[in-house]
Amino acid sequence: MFYRDERLALFIDGSNLYAAAKALGFDIDYKLLRAEFMRRGKLLRAFYYTALLETEEYSPIRPLVDWLNYNGYTMVTKPAKEFTDSMGRRKVKGNMDIELAVDAMELAPRIDHIVLFSGDGDFRPLVESLQRQGVRVSVVSTIRSQPPMIADELRRQCDNFIELEDLREVIGRPPREDQGQRNATREEQAS
Repeated sequence: MFYRDERLALFIDGSNLYAAAKALGFDIDYKLLRAEFMRRGKLLRAFYYTALLETEEYSPIRPLVDWLNYNGYTMVTKPAKEFTDSMGRRKVKGNMDIELAVDAMELAPRIDHIVLFSGDGDFRPLVESLQRQGVRVSVVSTIRSQPPMIADELRRQCDNFIELEDLREVIGRPPREDQGQRNATREEQAS
């Protein structure tokens, strides 16, 4: 539940939200996401957390990071670490949980409601601490994927659980047509 006069802040765990939306088969339109929560209350900040591979010349997430940075989001990034696991596979690690938790605790005295976009159970103590400070906490994730993307303990602790699937019509990007379909559509419109 949201109140129009409450001060809101969004805390988006980028990789977790991406994985949840992908599991549900849709992409997030971040312009629509921000607009939706501006409509629900007085949005003070929208934080987006992600780790970036600095070693690669082109990162597939770089255009999104740049767009978010110029369109009302506060970007919090750090370099991801690359390593090789025991099976010889290349792995990337870039956990942003501590940065998100510190920022949420710092902002808590100035907001009424935090919306956390993550299903990570490691955030349960953060949610509990924010609640002790009088901040309401909503969590956006999904139980409709297999397995569910939200940890049960996080869902139980938060004041309000918002099923990501229920936001699909509001914040989902329309599916991309393939190039052949686009050309066929253009040809139909031209004739």
